[in-house]
Amino acid sequence: HPRTPRELMRLLRLLSGLVLAAVAVDLTVLALRWAAVPHLAQGPVPRSRFMAAYLRKRARHGGPPLRWRPVPLAAIAPALRRAVILGEDATFYSNDGFDIGAILWAARYDWHAGHIVYGASTITQQTAKNLFLDPSRTFFRKANEALLTIALTHYLRKDRILDIYLNDAQFGRGLYGAGAAARYYFHESAAHLTVRQAAELAATLPDPLGANPATRSRYFRERTAKILRLLRATALHHHWGS
Repeated sequence: HPRTPRELMRLLRLLSGLVLAAVAVDLTVLALRWAAVPHLAQGPVPRSRFMAAYLRKRARHGGPPLRWRPVPLAAIAPALRRAVILGEDATFYSNDGFDIGAILWAARYDWHAGHIVYGASTITQQTAKNLFLDPSRTFFRKANEALLTIALTHYLRKDRILDIYLNDAQFGRGLYGAGAAARYYFHESAAHLTVRQAAELAATLPDPLGANPATRSRYFRERTAKILRLLRATALHHHWGS
């Protein structure tokens, strides 16, 4: 039925109030998360929100148990650290949390493809998402991810960001962190991975459910080969931090 101008104004005020309330709640949550970032500079790596989301989903629908075995960055094979940086964020140690060149390239590619193919998220952005945000894709989440990326870059050393990322990243269904992934796929500690095993774990990160050392999909094999080539090409002259 047609609404009167007065009814339309009331509806508009109601919608505006709801939007303002949602923004206020979001800003409050964001402020609390920002305040928590300095405390991440040291101490144990915290469990990510993605792990919490997995546990809730498992409680409703079942699935493998959560496998998570956090280990210090020094106990992760240098080959895996290099492979992940090459595969996910080649400018990690020099960027400020964002790779503008990669973002512009991905935007052009996605525009021509007609849908999102590449997100161009850096390791720092992915760390912010894993630690603080839910898997949903909303404007608020993307805005929060950007702001929390700035906070991580400001308060944490690059090695600490990489430490958290490698221990919280998903490598399979219910499988999180390089320590658990190395044990599950290769029956080996993260410290003793071969170069090929490191490349395979790095190749898993873009699609941990569909492309991993268990599925060995075509995409997974091609990405592993690419990362191995990059590892050989950069082994002698690239700086990777401590």
